[in-house]
Amino acid sequence: MDNYIQVGKIVNTHGVKGDIKILPLTDDMTRFEKLKSVFVGEEKLEIEISKVWYNKGFVMLRFKGYDDINKVIKFKDLLLYIDKKDAVDLPKDSYFIYEIIGIKVYTSEGEYLGEIKDVLQPGANDVYVVKEGSNEYLIPAIKDVVKSIDIDEKKMIIELLEGLI
Repeated sequence: MDNYIQVGKIVNTHGVKGDIKILPLTDDMTRFEKLKSVFVGEEKLEIEISKVWYNKGFVMLRFKGYDDINKVIKFKDLLLYIDKKDAVDLPKDSYFIYEIIGIKVYTSEGEYLGEIKDVLQPGANDVYVVKEGSNEYLIPAIKDVVKSIDIDEKKMIIELLEGLI
């Protein structure tokens, strides 16, 4: 199992001193201030963070030893990861998206609907994209619908509200 969690995507460089612009893939973008290092790209190259600041909804980072645009341009479009041990503690009944992806979804009557393939975050609540064959269902992540989640068993039970499917 992968021991890393995605926390951002490098979308561009910023200036000529090696700063990079990060699209945060986390609910708390200030979490970067608490990190000493991140892992870059699929190779998980560990790089120490020397500076963090914010600009128009983006996280701006400078890596220690990467003080020139030519040293960081190669990181554009790569994902940033942290070690799972550095993950923030979530409140009870809250989960990381990576924990939800792949869960099998059943109705309270025991009917199998499919597997969660994606989690959309359109606003007030998350929406689970459940697929089985050519069928796709959008399930709102609200207490009236989601009755139980068992991360270890990779199983979710939902209550079908009228008009949901």
